[in-house]
Amino acid sequence: MQHIVVLTGAGISAESGIKTFRDSDGLWEGHDIMEVASPIGWERNQKKVLNFYNIRRRQLLEVEPNAAHLALVDLEKKYKVAIITQNIDDLHERAGSSKVIHLHGELLKVRSTFDDDLIMDWRKDLNSGDFCENHYQLRPHVVWFGEAVPMFPKAVSLIEDADLVIIVGTSMQVYPAAALLDYVDLNIPVYFVDPKPALLSRTSTTIITEKASVGIPDLVTKLLEESF
Repeated sequence: MQHIVVLTGAGISAESGIKTFRDSDGLWEGHDIMEVASPIGWERNQKKVLNFYNIRRRQLLEVEPNAAHLALVDLEKKYKVAIITQNIDDLHERAGSSKVIHLHGELLKVRSTFDDDLIMDWRKDLNSGDFCENHYQLRPHVVWFGEAVPMFPKAVSLIEDADLVIIVGTSMQVYPAAALLDYVDLNIPVYFVDPKPALLSRTSTTIITEKASVGIPDLVTKLLEESF
């Protein structure tokens, strides 16, 4: 069975109503990004960081997967599919995708500040005084700026095995996610779905200048009907 790897970013979730990306002024939902998404920000103002993610967690529970998320599930009817996402929401899982790798963590999980491997599901607000079993504060299970990306090696292993790559909702300009394309053979076909696509220096790239909810369903229909 041929293997398709899909790289997704903020653009696919934005169509469900989630604002998960930095604004052009360098702010993230009105916050300096280093105040709410860095170890330094956590040390300086734990309450601000927790409140920021609490608001986003509540919002996530109110939205639904869109046509792009749902279409990617249909690919599994014919292909082996893995999704590598930069998003911290669970919309791919809720849509029904069976293999999703979160490079930057998951909003509906928290982890111990004492033991990074002590991770638990979390759907309510996270507050100061919410402790793990070892009596250490819990924090969002999110990769912050300046932290390692523990899922990157697994993502590399998946994309090295790809027969076709789809990029949607991400400009592939931010590292380390952008480096994943370095592990794709130059002869492997790549589809780039974006209304304002960045230039990718690959001769095998097909650019689809549509938003995710339009371009992905059309591409999935094509891939299900034809071979590549």
